[in-house]
Amino acid sequence: MTQFDRRHFLGSGLFAAAAATIITPERALAGTSPAGWSLAVADVDADVPVETLELVHGKVPADCDVTLYRNGPAKFRRGTGTSGHWFDGDGLVRKFRVGDGKAHLTARFVDTPKRRLETKLDAIVQPGFGSSRRDGAVVNGPDDTNAANTSVLMSGGQLLALWEGGSPAIVDPETLETKGFKTFRRDLKQMPFLAHPRVEADGTVWNLGGNGKGTFVWKLNPDGSLGKAEMLDVGRASYFHDFTATARHLIIVLQPWVQEGFKFPLSTAMAWKPELGTRILVIDKDDLSKKRTYELPAFSFFHLADGWEESDGTIRFDGCLEENPTFGQIAASALLRGEHIKAPSPMLTQIVLHPNGKADMKTTRISGEFPATDKRRAGQARRFTTHVAGYRQTPFPHAIAAWDWKTGRDDKFDFGSHQLVEEFLFVPTGSGERDGWLMGTTLNLKERKTELHLIDARRVSEGPLATWRASLPLPLTFHGTIA
Repeated sequence: MTQFDRRHFLGSGLFAAAAATIITPERALAGTSPAGWSLAVADVDADVPVETLELVHGKVPADCDVTLYRNGPAKFRRGTGTSGHWFDGDGLVRKFRVGDGKAHLTARFVDTPKRRLETKLDAIVQPGFGSSRRDGAVVNGPDDTNAANTSVLMSGGQLLALWEGGSPAIVDPETLETKGFKTFRRDLKQMPFLAHPRVEADGTVWNLGGNGKGTFVWKLNPDGSLGKAEMLDVGRASYFHDFTATARHLIIVLQPWVQEGFKFPLSTAMAWKPELGTRILVIDKDDLSKKRTYELPAFSFFHLADGWEESDGTIRFDGCLEENPTFGQIAASALLRGEHIKAPSPMLTQIVLHPNGKADMKTTRISGEFPATDKRRAGQARRFTTHVAGYRQTPFPHAIAAWDWKTGRDDKFDFGSHQLVEEFLFVPTGSGERDGWLMGTTLNLKERKTELHLIDARRVSEGPLATWRASLPLPLTFHGTIA
């Protein structure tokens, strides 16, 4: 392992994800109806006990035996205070269990020091992505501000709730009880672990940690044990929420959203510098000192899909690219005030890295987010990307689609303007890339209920095979996993 000063790394502010100094975009405010889309960022005040969901449409396939875990912020307000950003709410892990023709839901908050302190004080005090440090705050390390609210990972039989600025939280996969933070090795305590690890087909996990000129590279063995932990100099203090990988390489996209210092809220420590362009690093998994660099025009992003390499060394991967980071900078904060600030739409785009050092981008001209693929094909060539779509007069999507990179066609189902669509994940039922189901959730604004849907991945435009409805609405999640 490369030697590093852990205390300096944690204390320098590199442990935290950051956002931006505020640029002045064209602000266009939509309505703020409490009965409308703002239900997506409403508070949940308590854990949700196990309930049986109501089947309201279709028929459940006889062989459907799936568990979907999802994670997202669900507590933003205490006393007279409100979190300063959508990304700062307390994480609520939800478990949707489908089997024997029935579906069940349970949800439980991740029991973090942040949540315990703010519950005791009945106040929002801990700083975060867009939240200021307030009276009563306790910040002695990254995990004091850890919201555990972004994603979940199943590794070595453990369910981990992820937040990019600190440690994973261990969650019991049956009861969803929090078992404390995961420490992979004593000297790595509280080291950041991004919420978008890349998982190989055999269960090997690759991840990064921290933003800044130095980032941390994690490798977990299929049994969940630590395989590698090294510091990596990336040369630019860019913010990256996600990265991608091929079978042989890690791919880090350094957008020109750059950390210029460290202060709270973290959203004041970053600046958008499009004149720098976007830099892409390709790093050998077996030897992190071996790097290749590619340059592209400036773009911003949150999410990427899995990559692959062709026989001549060409690398391809796709992502949802934005003209600038307005959404993360200011629009996601405005959501908690009931404001819709229009930001550039994320466009599904394929990035191609050629062996001669040149790079290009192939846009689909399709607005989409949360790209998902068949995880059995991680690192292998593929044809399809599942994504949310249908952005209209709300800040959230209304449709789910599967883009075909070969034909250039989008197989899409629109749930309607009364439905807010979350990330859908692929559940394989056969050997083919589309042999399976797409499983995901929506927030039905008309019924004011959360719904679970199962769609034939080969015929997305036909809509759900089955839809279940919960007894209550839950705020929108970010990411999940299938088990």
